[in-house]
Amino acid sequence: MAVLEITKQNIKETIQNNELVILDFWASWCGPCRRFAPIFETVAIKHPSVVFGKVDTEAEQELAAQFEVMSIPTIAVIKDGDIIFVQPGALSENVFEQVVEKAKEVDMEEVRRQNP
Repeated sequence: MAVLEITKQNIKETIQNNELVILDFWASWCGPCRRFAPIFETVAIKHPSVVFGKVDTEAEQELAAQFEVMSIPTIAVIKDGDIIFVQPGALSENVFEQVVEKAKEVDMEEVRRQNP
């Protein structure tokens, strides 16, 4: 699946209709964001069952504020509608791959039992 452009118009539907969504908050002027972009896209190709989306923080300042993004790039992992992981900073491909794999393994029923 191609990486989606996420906006305030499609964020709710994207999260509601997909089990696992991984967002990359970025801006065109951000050097680390530009270096992380090909890594994000490479990992996205390897995981077609996961929805990968990019949020342009310049165009979508409201979304960045909702996710409390303080620096970019920042990735946010949302599973079954809940934010389960947020990480600022560009990740290596290996580390990002591990984040995706761990997110797939998270048992949300267990998480909700532990955090009512």
